[in-house]
Amino acid sequence: MAVEREKFYECEVKRKRVRATGGYEPFWKVKLIAEALVDNDTEFRCKDCGGAVKLFRRHTEGAPPPHIEHKLKSDSEYCLSGMYFLKATDGRESRMSQTPVR
Repeated sequence: MAVEREKFYECEVKRKRVRATGGYEPFWKVKLIAEALVDNDTEFRCKDCGGAVKLFRRHTEGAPPPHIEHKLKSDSEYCLSGMYFLKATDGRESRMSQTPVR
């Protein structure tokens, strides 16, 4: 029996922009995973809960394209897009990650 896995094809990546007063400031930008890999982005987080995610880069025949999934089950249980949250029948409310990536 195949194990069901989360698959997100969009996430937030950490970028830098120029401040009006000089220097750079970090910010998070929503991107497709495939686009982020082409742009050589290195820092990723869930776009809905801000939690840590695991990146799956490889695209082999018959496998899904590059995607991410939550590292922590607790994030998936309360993330608006999390597999465990979507399957829950207890009426739980979505929330931000308890350990957000900053």
